Amino acid sequence: MTLRLFIIALLVSTTLGFAQTKDSIIAKRQIIKDTVIDGQSQVKKEIAPVIDSLSKINLEDHQLASEIDEKWLEELYSTSLYDTIYNSIREMEYDTVYFPELPTDTLKSRLEKLNAKTPFNIEYNPSLESVIKGYLKNRKKHLETLMALSEYYFPMFERELDNHDIPLEVKYLAIVESALKPRAKSRVGATGLWQFMFATGKMYGLNVSSYVDERSDPIKSTEAASKYLASLYKIFGDWDLALAAYNSGPGNVSKAIRRSGGYQNYWNIRHNLPRETAGYLPAFLATMYIFEYAKEHGFNPKKPELTYIQTDTIRVREMISLDQVSELLEVPIEELQFLNPSYKLDIIPHIKGENYTLRLPREKIGLFVSNEDSIYKYVRAEFAKREKPLPQFFDNDTKVTYRVKSGDYLGKIARQYGVRVSQIKQWNGLRSNNLRIGQRLTIYPRKPGFQTSLSSNKSTSSNTIDPNTKTYKVQKGDSLWSISQKFPGVSVQNIREWNNISGSNLKIGMTLVVSKQ
Repeated sequence: MTLRLFIIALLVSTTLGFAQTKDSIIAKRQIIKDTVIDGQSQVKKEIAPVIDSLSKINLEDHQLASEIDEKWLEELYSTSLYDTIYNSIREMEYDTVYFPELPTDTLKSRLEKLNAKTPFNIEYNPSLESVIKGYLKNRKKHLETLMALSEYYFPMFERELDNHDIPLEVKYLAIVESALKPRAKSRVGATGLWQFMFATGKMYGLNVSSYVDERSDPIKSTEAASKYLASLYKIFGDWDLALAAYNSGPGNVSKAIRRSGGYQNYWNIRHNLPRETAGYLPAFLATMYIFEYAKEHGFNPKKPELTYIQTDTIRVREMISLDQVSELLEVPIEELQFLNPSYKLDIIPHIKGENYTLRLPREKIGLFVSNEDSIYKYVRAEFAKREKPLPQFFDNDTKVTYRVKSGDYLGKIARQYGVRVSQIKQWNGLRSNNLRIGQRLTIYPRKPGFQTSLSSNKSTSSNTIDPNTKTYKVQKGDSLWSISQKFPGVSVQNIREWNNISGSNLKIGMTLVVSKQ
């Protein structure tokens, strides 16, 4: 099973294939002749470019909580990750779940073993039992997908956590935060695997620019999260409280300590924490339990052929796009986006003083390095031919219908409209890159100069739903997240893109596309 099939199975945001369209690409490619340094004869390199205050009253404070406040204020924790939790945790229910496959006595025994080998306070209680059984009963397929994804992400997490003396079990926190989606973004803008707000990310060295969002970089964001968690542990001296503070901010935890009368155990102050934080640690512990006892519960996740250690990076010397790399090295664009998620426009900039890298499968590293000069020469020429300035973005509120002509290929069409190949495939339900002459494609342009074509295509912008798609009518209490959970393999981002939704507001009775056939 190739990485492209692995990503198809794992990334719930896509169901697209990775086949390349060589015949159509050849029609418009230029050929670069270059000598490979290992002594091979002249080779042809085919390249195609591509180019988000009180009165004075004598009040006594709790001494411990006051000391905590002083510490975190000194550390400038003015911005926290308090609003990054998923609706599943905010809306978590703790009713008894019937799941005879896991007797309570067995669960108690296993939790005791976990408690003995981790620094977290893993104590049995009915609430935790209900969360664990609820996950096992209702989310097995989703958890298997996460287990497979973890084969790629966990090794890099563990390295950074170990470098900062953070318990390795904290790797499961990324599942609770982002479901292992490096480009995940909360409704308030927290972004990445570890869900950093903009200011908090900046505080811990994660830069954000028009081209790059390092909150989405798996390694840099994990390093930042490790530093943040280490600082929180230094304040609270307890990993459970450190996690609670990571979610809702140190201020909310110190307030909960006050209101509880000075208790310092998470389970004793939990009822005084914000609702989402009250469910945060149970969700983390439930995830840890299930991953640690996956075999006992019959989980059988797919194993990727390409793991993190089978990839490597190259420092870019000049600006280059992922589409250019894709068509040169014949690596699917979706695979490159998966490996390089921090580049917002799929363009890797070259900025003095910055160290931006391109991550590739190891077998493609030598091919790139051997032909580096020719690659950059061609890239310069292609960027010089592009419309200036580089594409700015427009709202996806209008669409055009494009008819495929001879010589067309997805990279060319994507460049013409200033969008991504993957977006065209998602909008049109394409499973591969193959096109046929005369085929009609729905495109939401993002490139300047298409206002005329947009207005001339207003007749095509009606919300006609293809008969092959699956729809869902919004009911009272629904949210994008809760709807996505009803359809396996469908993410919140899928629903947004298929229905042109930019926020999270839904209206009762509206019909949503929830599956593309």
